[in-house]
Amino acid sequence: MTINQKSEKESRKILLMGDINSAFIDNMTVSKEGVECCNNISSGIETAEQNKYKAIGVVMSGAAGLNSVLQALRKANPEARIILLSQMYEEPDALELVGSAGNGMSIADDYLICPIRFEEFYKSALFDSGRAVVEGIELRDYDLAGERKILVLEKLATTDELTSLRNRRYVREFCRQIIEHARQRGTRLTILMFDIDDFKQYNDVYGHKVGDEILCQVAVLLNRCCRTHDVVGRIGGDEFVVIFWDDPRTGSGDIEDERRSLQKEHPGEAIFIARRFLSELKKSKLPLLGSKGKGVLTISGGLASFPRDGSTVEELFEQVDKALLEAKKSGKNRIYLVGGAQNDIADIE
Repeated sequence: MTINQKSEKESRKILLMGDINSAFIDNMTVSKEGVECCNNISSGIETAEQNKYKAIGVVMSGAAGLNSVLQALRKANPEARIILLSQMYEEPDALELVGSAGNGMSIADDYLICPIRFEEFYKSALFDSGRAVVEGIELRDYDLAGERKILVLEKLATTDELTSLRNRRYVREFCRQIIEHARQRGTRLTILMFDIDDFKQYNDVYGHKVGDEILCQVAVLLNRCCRTHDVVGRIGGDEFVVIFWDDPRTGSGDIEDERRSLQKEHPGEAIFIARRFLSELKKSKLPLLGSKGKGVLTISGGLASFPRDGSTVEELFEQVDKALLEAKKSGKNRIYLVGGAQNDIADIE
């Protein structure tokens, strides 16, 4: 091997830190030449101090003091591309860390949502001349200075094209992950699912352009009412979902305190936000419908919580769908709780 060949090989090395079993679907394939793995974060920092890497992947799950870890990695390998490998429920923390700075530079360059195939991480880490390559497709105009941009293919795979909300694929996978997280931590999550009353009529009478406008307006209002960490999605047609969950950044950090929160009924925050959304709908204007557009839009929906109403994605969605149908049969324009003594949230004091 020539000096140049050796230098090129060294510059393309990747360091993976943390529990790769939680990051990759196909972790058995993490054996490419030039890829080193350190299951222990402390050992990973020491390895980074002794070698130079093209990219460093850090698995967020189970890693403590990430801000300090990333600053140490940046100091040891200032030219390395640092990529966070986060579970969906860790995305708020990943966004915060990518936006943080230490010594005048970003401490992380990007993040990827896990679990993913190792090949996807491998190709996105080894970009070349300003291009990232994923699944054999070149993504031009990738930011080399460290300013975060979500890879185009990842965004397309998880985003509803019309409303820019999360799509069905993302919502279902996030729900699966956050249920497992809640099961381990003893925390809560609540699902709101609703559809627009008589939506077919809007399409039939006014046309699909008006129907699309209504969907987009509902998406805007819903995002405005929800908290930044809640997951808001459109899962098909005029059907929307919100996953309300306990943001770990706002908790006490005490697992026993979190477990005690399970004694509560459906989280008051979810009911409050759902009510606020209904109120906003009453005030909404639909200019394309003319003078009849104000306040005409209504929805019917259901609320279900983990672990009270179901312990899996399938059980929760089945229960919340039943509550939605019950709300429809009872006259529409309402949101029902699963199994509540007072089903309509409007009746809850």
